[in-house]
Amino acid sequence: MKFNQWTVALAALGVVSLASAAKAEEQVNSVLTAVSSTTLSGYVDTSAQWNFGTGDANLPPYKFGGASKADGFNLDVVQLRIDKPLDEQQWSAGYRADLWFGPDANVLGTSSLFGNGTMASTGDFAIRQAYVALRMPVGNGLDWKIGAFDSILGYESVESPNNPNYTRSWGHSIEPQTHTGVLASYRFSELVSASAGVANTYSQNINDRAFEPVQDTNPKAESYKTYMGSIAITAPESTGFLAGSTLYAGVVNGFSASYADNLTSWYAGATVATPVTGLRCGAAFDLLNAHDISGETWALAGYASFQATEKLSLHLRGEYLRDRGDQKYFVAFDDALGTYQPTNPDKVLTVTATAQYDLWKNVVSRLELRWDHDLTGNGLYGGTTEFEGDMVNAWMLAANVIYKF
Repeated sequence: MKFNQWTVALAALGVVSLASAAKAEEQVNSVLTAVSSTTLSGYVDTSAQWNFGTGDANLPPYKFGGASKADGFNLDVVQLRIDKPLDEQQWSAGYRADLWFGPDANVLGTSSLFGNGTMASTGDFAIRQAYVALRMPVGNGLDWKIGAFDSILGYESVESPNNPNYTRSWGHSIEPQTHTGVLASYRFSELVSASAGVANTYSQNINDRAFEPVQDTNPKAESYKTYMGSIAITAPESTGFLAGSTLYAGVVNGFSASYADNLTSWYAGATVATPVTGLRCGAAFDLLNAHDISGETWALAGYASFQATEKLSLHLRGEYLRDRGDQKYFVAFDDALGTYQPTNPDKVLTVTATAQYDLWKNVVSRLELRWDHDLTGNGLYGGTTEFEGDMVNAWMLAANVIYKF
């Protein structure tokens, strides 16, 4: 083994032995080898938002939006990703840790069980995902995620830069988000792939449980778990312009702490290539079923994206939300009345138009106009107090700048 001059000098003076130096060198090399395939990446997400009119107490309560971002400049979130992806070895192993810093981390709400004395995160920090990845040489390769991972449902990602629009859809807002458990994924062929998993609960809290003493109301048995499954069908190259189009469906069923009962989420979505160069279309349907509670919550969305030039892309999303009955998802507790009150109409029509221009390298820069229309005419939007609105239309203009590294 070759030693540097400083080590040789210390050995000559009797300060260190060459044997101990060799052992230390081996340990350092072992550590460097272990981390050599680890990558560091992430993004910084910022925005500026203007909500037309006066009174921002009641804005459309889609996820990662709300009054706290209205009429001002925002740091949304910083994501830091540390991961070692799976390689081509038969017994491949890796990991991923996605860490969030900033206000959106509180919305993510993945605080571990009693981690800060409550079941909600308010410290501008959250673990989005943290799991061990494994591959077994079964058939085409069976992949596993063990730990905390994103939900298998949804057209849109929790990761903002991966979405066609800046603001999130209603469908994304009612979907499950993060689970602690085990997920297996397998690609049967170029055409078909599937996933199946088991987790502690439907809820996003890491290490949550569905039984006492964690849950004080309507607890389940210790063996009760949440189950999920999905299937994806991808059009092969032989289908011409449709090549790469995907049809996806999935379901998640389990105990939700927020409802103190079972929830089932159903999802179906498709992304379709078109014969028009640069144009892709998509559709998504989300249905949330709260067991033993009357009512319905579902959202239907359509997407269109057009790559106009190398730098300019245009994105359009239209969506209809139905949310009614005792199940009503978008509610908040009124301290004065001592009951839950609706924060969103029973029926909402939303149109979102986004222009993205990639002027700088590694930068996502977007300008977005969003219109939410109350189809029931209740006038819940706007107002100056929490439960007093007076508008059936909510207009918002936002600029979004994200640096990816």
